[in-house]
Amino acid sequence: MSFITKEKLFSRRWFINYFLIVAGSFILAAGFVLFIIPHKIVPGGVYGISIILHYIFGTPVGTMALAFDIPLTIIGISVLGPRFGTKTVVGFVLTAAFTDMLTYWYGTAPLIKDDVLLSSIFGGVFIGIGVGLIFKSKATSGGSDIVAMIIAKYTRLPMGQLMILVDSTIVLFGLIVFKDWKIPFYSLIVIFITGKVIDLILEGLNYDKILFIISEKTEEIRDKIIKDLNRSGTYIKGKGMFELKNKTMIFTVVNRREVTILHEFIRKIDENAFVVVINANEILGEGFKSLKEKV
Repeated sequence: MSFITKEKLFSRRWFINYFLIVAGSFILAAGFVLFIIPHKIVPGGVYGISIILHYIFGTPVGTMALAFDIPLTIIGISVLGPRFGTKTVVGFVLTAAFTDMLTYWYGTAPLIKDDVLLSSIFGGVFIGIGVGLIFKSKATSGGSDIVAMIIAKYTRLPMGQLMILVDSTIVLFGLIVFKDWKIPFYSLIVIFITGKVIDLILEGLNYDKILFIISEKTEEIRDKIIKDLNRSGTYIKGKGMFELKNKTMIFTVVNRREVTILHEFIRKIDENAFVVVINANEILGEGFKSLKEKV
């Protein structure tokens, strides 16, 4: 089974994906050059190792990252199969090139000179946006992720935990080399913010709410949802645990403004209604984001 997504050459989707890779690689490189590298922050991954080696031997960060990425990708293909396509290779080559080019043009001074915490925050934002855009093109970030994938194959340990373990090991290595306890804490801030921003880029800002409503006024609530809010929903048949009476539960999705409207309406017609509101990370389908567009 192939894991590589393919688009028709020079198609609209092809141009969009490669634009995302170029933009993501540039933003990712800018995050490293402007905020991360000058403060010796070690945000895990091959760039974390490359930053450490940069301060030990004076090697270019981008070139060293590329020196790790290429053999790791070759090993990954031989062990894991065709999970790493052309877009992944283009992504890590461009990131390395942009990193060294920006370092040459801009220099090694941090954009925010006297505030490592602020640099960590903005560095995490830039890296998260860059990686998120690369992920949206259906490419992967390669690097230490491949190490985690290989370990996962032979140990059956959860991939997420292994990625944390690999990145944490690199952060601890930075502590040993730089002998500064503040570095791992700043690095963890970068890793945390990066993960959150990646999720935001992939899933988008979402203010939709999932509602489960149990009420004796089911038909009135249905009419409010359909006619006034122009939404739909689903009836779920069930039975109450205490009295063992048959009940009909409404499942629906609305935005946060409509939640308030529905709350007020239900309060007026049935104060004894039971309503559960859940934050929705992502809603796909009619009336919301297109599933076809997402896939």
